[in-house]
Parts: sequence; C-alpha cells; structure tokens
Amino acid sequence: MNAGTDSPIRCPRPLRAGDVVAVVAPSSGVKPAMHERLDSALWMLRRQGFIVREGRSLRQQVQGASASADQRAAELMEVLLDPEVAAVIPPWGGELAIEVLGQLDFDRLRDAPPKWFSGFSDLSTIQVPLLLSAGWASLHGPNLMQLWDPALDAVSKRILDLWFAEGGAPFEQDSAPGTVSRRLDGGVEPLSIEGCLIGGCLDSLSRLSGARVADVAAWRSVLGDDERPLWFFEVAELPPFELARALHGLRLAGWFDGAAGIIFGRSAVPRGIASGGDFTEEQALQRALGDLPCPVLLDLDIGHVGAQWAIVQGALGRIDWQPGHATLSQFLA
Repeated sequence: MNAGTDSPIRCPRPLRAGDVVAVVAPSSGVKPAMHERLDSALWMLRRQGFIVREGRSLRQQVQGASASADQRAAELMEVLLDPEVAAVIPPWGGELAIEVLGQLDFDRLRDAPPKWFSGFSDLSTIQVPLLLSAGWASLHGPNLMQLWDPALDAVSKRILDLWFAEGGAPFEQDSAPGTVSRRLDGGVEPLSIEGCLIGGCLDSLSRLSGARVADVAAWRSVLGDDERPLWFFEVAELPPFELARALHGLRLAGWFDGAAGIIFGRSAVPRGIASGGDFTEEQALQRALGDLPCPVLLDLDIGHVGAQWAIVQGALGRIDWQPGHATLSQFLA
C-alpha cells in the first residue's frame, strides 16, 4: 500500500490470525471506571484471532496521560521495534501525545520493519511524524475503544477489513448514508482528487508546524511528481479563530504548497459557536483556504463525528465527489 514502487513510504504487511497486537497508551490511558469497556475491546481483538499484549500503563491515567512522557515514549519504542509485535493499537487518543515525540528514535524506526499503528485524534500527532520521519504508513480510523460496540456503524467497521487487506484491487469506502459533503467554493460539479494521503486531527497536527519530526518539505522532495499531498483533517475542539490561525500557520509553513486537495471531516465543535460572535467556522475556512488553487471538500467521513473512514497515512488515494455522495479509493500495493 505504498505511494509507488520507488516511494520512501513503507507499508506494514496485512494482519492475520495469530499475530501479536500490543495495546499501549502513548497519550491517554484508561481509568478504572472504563476498564469494563476496555476488556470488551480487548475481547474483540482476541475474537479476530490476535494475541493481545497489554502495555504497562494502559489501565491508568495521571495528570492527563497514562504515565510520564519518558515512560510512554520508552514503551512505545519498545513495541514498535519488537519483531514479535505486528500492530500497535492504542485504546484512544487524548491530549499529550506530543510529549513523546522528542524521545522517539526515528532513525531506528526508519531502519525497522513497519507495523500498523492504528487510531485517530491525538494519535495522529504520532502518525504523521512516523510517515514524514520514518517512512511508515499508519492507519487513521476509529479507535480501539469504539470497535467493541455492536452498534458501530458499517462505514466505521471497515477498519477491520483494512487491517487484513491484501494488495491488488483498490480499497473503496463510500460515504455514510444520510451524510452530505460539499465543496468549500460552493460548486456542484463532480470532481476527483488524487494524491498521497496525509493528515489527521488539526487540533494537534497544527502544533507540529516547523518541527524537525514533521518536515513536510523534505518529505515532498523525495516523492514522485504524481504524488502530491492529499491532506485530510478533522476538527475536535478548535473554535473559529483558532481554526483560522491553525490553517494559516500551516500555509505559512508550506504544508499546502502544491497540494492535490484538502478534505475535512464534520467538525465536532457545536454549531453556532463563533469567536467574537461574528466569525464562524465557515468563514474561518474561507479566509484561510478559499484562495488555494486546489479543491477543498467539507463534511466527509473523517474524525470525531461519525461515521468514519479508515485512511492509510501515505497511501495513494482518490476522492470521487458529487453532490450528496463521495467515495474514497486507496490503492493497495
């Protein structure tokens, strides 16, 4: 599932029954009140045929994280480099994954076989540096603590198919029934956007602008001419002024230079919230992105407002959009 035969992007092998899956908490851990739900999620993994290895700090939470930054970084490196572990699947995101980035050895990871790192929200703080600094593809999609729920929607359940997907035919996902995506420019003409998928939770990713572990320009320089970034974002908590500042900051850092397109999930910020009372989320997006030469799509199946696509960081993808419907195709190699 690479961006091309000569691409610096490396994709893990498909998972299979009997694989060891490490469940560690590089951001938030799980408090005792949620242990029953965690046990249901771990049972779901075992039902898929996996051998589950629990992290040392998984079942605790101290000052907004599962453990100290040193402990979380050490445990994450341990499982990412362990040849017996086929996938690392945290319980969920959180707030402080950024604390571990300075202690991850991306040089060692660049030389190690990649393995699936799966989840979303604050976990994209780790996924994007894994791609940009170590060449690892990873999986942005529903978190483990969501997957135990028998009522999980059919679109979000597709992440299980992607864990096991072999190369060959493209992996296709349609937008969820009843959802309506749209173009930022208000157009209604159908369009297709192709590019190298990269992105995640804008709340946390915007903090990486200028960081050595998230050097977008260096990554772009080794991609092929047909591998322009196709950025995907979702917003968890950013009010309009913060949203505008985050996007302007990424533009100033060159993240969107030459982009094939930008796609957004449905915002988790309650409708009607406006910083200063007269500046809306729609206006923030228009001010920050409205003059870009690439298409911008809104309200797709990404992030904190379900349903949610499973998106491989670094895969070549195509969005086929028309009013009322969108299809994401990811090309598995």
